[in-house]
Amino acid sequence: MQGQAYSRLGSFGGSAGTPSPPPPPSPARGGGRRTPGKGASSARGSHEAAAASAAAAAAGWGAAARRAAWALLAALLRRQAVFLFAPLLYVAAMLLYMGSLPLDVVPRIITRSAPGSVYRSPQLYARLRADMDADNSTDALATVWRQTYKGGAWRPCISNVTNSLPESNGYIYVEANGGLNQQRTSICNAVAIAGFLNATLIIPNFHFHSIWKDPSKFSDIYDEDHFVKRLQNDVRIVDKAPDFIMERFGHNITNVFNFKIKAWSPIKYYKDVVLPKLVEERFIRISPFANRLSFDAPPVVQRLRCLANFEALKFANPIASLSETLISRMRAKSAESNGKYIAVHLRFEEDMVAFSCCVYDGGDEEKREMDTAREIGWKGKFTKRGRVIRPGVIRMNGKCPLTPLEVGLMLRGMGFNNKTAIFLASGKIYRSEKTMAPLLEMFPLLQTKETLASDEELAPFKDFSSRMAAIDYSVCAYSEVFVTTQGGNFPHFLMGHRRYLYGGHSKTIKPDKRRLAILFDNPRIGWKSLKRHLLNMRAHSDAKGVEMKRPNESIYTFPCPDCMCRVNRTAHSKPIHAR
Repeated sequence: MQGQAYSRLGSFGGSAGTPSPPPPPSPARGGGRRTPGKGASSARGSHEAAAASAAAAAAGWGAAARRAAWALLAALLRRQAVFLFAPLLYVAAMLLYMGSLPLDVVPRIITRSAPGSVYRSPQLYARLRADMDADNSTDALATVWRQTYKGGAWRPCISNVTNSLPESNGYIYVEANGGLNQQRTSICNAVAIAGFLNATLIIPNFHFHSIWKDPSKFSDIYDEDHFVKRLQNDVRIVDKAPDFIMERFGHNITNVFNFKIKAWSPIKYYKDVVLPKLVEERFIRISPFANRLSFDAPPVVQRLRCLANFEALKFANPIASLSETLISRMRAKSAESNGKYIAVHLRFEEDMVAFSCCVYDGGDEEKREMDTAREIGWKGKFTKRGRVIRPGVIRMNGKCPLTPLEVGLMLRGMGFNNKTAIFLASGKIYRSEKTMAPLLEMFPLLQTKETLASDEELAPFKDFSSRMAAIDYSVCAYSEVFVTTQGGNFPHFLMGHRRYLYGGHSKTIKPDKRRLAILFDNPRIGWKSLKRHLLNMRAHSDAKGVEMKRPNESIYTFPCPDCMCRVNRTAHSKPIHAR
């Protein structure tokens, strides 16, 4: 037994030369687990071997996939093709997504029109009318024009000349095309060019236009004797070319050499090109002639333009006499404001609305009428292939003519109450019975030349658009406030004439129509907020009314102070004498 004990001791402890087996596991580490038997140990070994084999295989496949991915990415980067594959992958994903949507369900897309792109003024008027009628205490005529001219002593660029005229270089005949004020531009430019070239000007001929359809001659609209007399020290003017000149051309004006001059040509062109031909032929004509001289011209040319426009051109006695009568009647109807009245130039005739391509609230009927008017007035101009008309963009850019309703909203917002007398200068208003009703509700004292004058008084002028426009021009010129609602020659000439009459101040309200489009299209704006914006707009017009002439602006709109029109000693500063 002792040997057996030693034998057990040796088998557990071992000798120094023989390695002994590891000690049994501690109960604390073993968790009290029983040592598995021989069969369980064998089974666990086989499972561990299988798992190790599977893990090795998975690791091999993962490594292979990573190597393949890196190889593919390296190849793509080397060829920079990744930038081509990325959009294709995005499109493929979107197609897969869209293919997964059911075909019987259509997504709802909500679109909102841009602010100021839709005509919603009638809805605004209906919503604000009660507040507007309750706010009728202000009187803008009592507070308007706080600004004064700040450019020093106002001296228009007109000075009298007593020098005798040198021998003429020849005769110039021009055809003035367009309406009243476009013809006026032609007349004044013709005077300036004839004076500069030292030529004799034949009284301009008015070209009959298919739109205005007015056969009036110069003497039907202007006082011809006054025109010739006022310019006698500056330009020779005759009513026709002498017979000895006309004999050379068979007494046929079409045989006379005609210059086709580009619009806004500089005065240098007339000196270098027109003058030699004038001296050679002794008689030339220029047709058409509207806007054929640049605004930027030497002082001697600008002075002649001013002299012709503001002094020499007086309306013929029948027009002037009726105009004075209407001005007196207008002042009588505005007795509550000491004879002061507003003049509004409204451009809402059918042809103006059609040309603008704007959309209002007339629906399909309006569209048919406007399409017809455009085709009659401008055949094919608006239906050319590739032409895109965007009414919303036109309105947002402030290019749409203001309706009578919008004019009323604007003026009431600017502080003019319903007792303000208004003279409306306009042609035949489009759908006047419907469109004029809101304006008359807001301003019941509104007048036109047709309401101020009797049928008998208007009869000599009624079939002549230029003569009717001349009456409007005269009544507007002497108003306390002139309101322009659309661009054009009429307001530009009138603003300049009013500056000439009122010591440099045009006394004109020229609204910001882009801003108006946004204000009138705002469904949440209240009356007080609208009025605040419009009063600021009026104040801005007041401040702009005293501006001096800027470069390349019309001398007819900005009659220069004396400091702008001093004759300098540069080239082209003196008229050209006979050769």
